[in-house]
Amino acid sequence: MAQLWSLMPQFWEGFRVTLLLLVVSGVLALVLGTLIAAMRISPVPVLRTFAAVWTEVARNTPLTLVFFFTMFVMPMLGIRLPFILLAFVALTYYTSPFVAEALRSGINGVPVGQAEAARSVGLGFGQTVSLVVLPQAFRMTVPPLINVFIALTKNTSVAGGFFVVELFAETRQLANDNGNIVIPILLVAAALYLVITVPLGFAASQLEKRWVVAR
Repeated sequence: MAQLWSLMPQFWEGFRVTLLLLVVSGVLALVLGTLIAAMRISPVPVLRTFAAVWTEVARNTPLTLVFFFTMFVMPMLGIRLPFILLAFVALTYYTSPFVAEALRSGINGVPVGQAEAARSVGLGFGQTVSLVVLPQAFRMTVPPLINVFIALTKNTSVAGGFFVVELFAETRQLANDNGNIVIPILLVAAALYLVITVPLGFAASQLEKRWVVAR
């Protein structure tokens, strides 16, 4: 037990980086995904096409390949950033289409009459989407969005294979250095991931009850 306890600073450092990856990439993916969702319903064909291509390419590309591109190809193209920033780019890009599709399902659930009424009182497309459609869509898609962020939490472990020392990378190193307590080390790592994902699931259920929208 004393040996395991002595490893807690390393666990905490890995947990801190994992949490940082989740928060920063999650916020960026939410913003980018919202823009992509709005573009998918835009009256401008070019924007709809761009958003559709972005969504299909991003969500059908393996995350490992996305990390390989950001970590190795982007520096070859002259884009040299710290590894943690490149990890933000990879996770944001990969997560944004899932956010967009979750929001698009909510947008499709908003009655058409809501948008028509907004347009009839003089609101433009941008105002209609931001003030009328998206607020209702967000309320209807809380559970799917939370599921996206839970998946993002687990996806941060891929960064551990690409020079970012997060929880998975720390766990792997600690297991290699302390072979006599591998199982306790893995259990601590699993518990730390649950510290993030379980509250997210609980928050989803509570928000769903509070923001339930009659269809």
